[in-house]
Amino acid sequence: MSSATAPDSADLDGFEQRLRQRAMAKSHPLDTVPTDTALQPRGLIPNTPLSVAFLSFLLGSLFSVGVVLFVTNGYGQHWWSTTQLGFFIAAWSAFHWGEFAVTAGWNRDKCSVDSFLLENGALYHIAHSVALLEYLITLYFKPEWKQFPYVSLVGVVTTLVGQALRSGAMIHAGSNFSHVMAFRKAEGHTLVTDGIYRWFRHPSYAGFFYWALGTQLVLQNPVSFVFYAAVLYKFFSRRIRAEEVLLLRFFGDDYRKYKQSVGTMIPFIP
Repeated sequence: MSSATAPDSADLDGFEQRLRQRAMAKSHPLDTVPTDTALQPRGLIPNTPLSVAFLSFLLGSLFSVGVVLFVTNGYGQHWWSTTQLGFFIAAWSAFHWGEFAVTAGWNRDKCSVDSFLLENGALYHIAHSVALLEYLITLYFKPEWKQFPYVSLVGVVTTLVGQALRSGAMIHAGSNFSHVMAFRKAEGHTLVTDGIYRWFRHPSYAGFFYWALGTQLVLQNPVSFVFYAAVLYKFFSRRIRAEEVLLLRFFGDDYRKYKQSVGTMIPFIP
């Protein structure tokens, strides 16, 4: 007869804390409270149902404006009301709403108001602001530089493929996906290597990479396209390198074999 080893007090405390967090989330079903304390929101936006509803309303309104501009070309009323600008606004709004919606639907234990990714750092908002300024300034002074419909068409397709790739990866990974890098292996965390992960080692990163570059093709922004490519390459090369150190620690040879057989599909990042 074998004897069971009693769990230590730290394990019991951690288990009881997780139970309390889950009970709290279930008792307030409209609250967006991650069960993992490491994922608690740290931004300026309050983590409340009211904030979620308000942000969803704003993003939905922006998306609607963008779709109308995209479909009608602004009815030719103003120099700035173009199909290209409409698509950019709609794509940006859909991306941020989609990040929250997918997390809420397939990864609720990690869902909070931060899942909108609206507080994604100053550089993120600077990049989008620069892209808009480049487009509007060029459109005003040199509108003929924005008259290459096939470039924008390629951009639309690239953006949609990038969005589908990212959202599909998040859905397929489910609770194994996190917007925040995990420094410890969570309970139930498994290595996902099937589905879309058979062809992309980091499909959510590849998806955002192509989504972002696609938006700049739509706007026909040569300066921002190069700027986006450089910044995204630098960010993802560092992020992937750091993340894979942790994944090797979590999964050992299984991840090492997976890494050797599947690439990132992001240029210059093996």
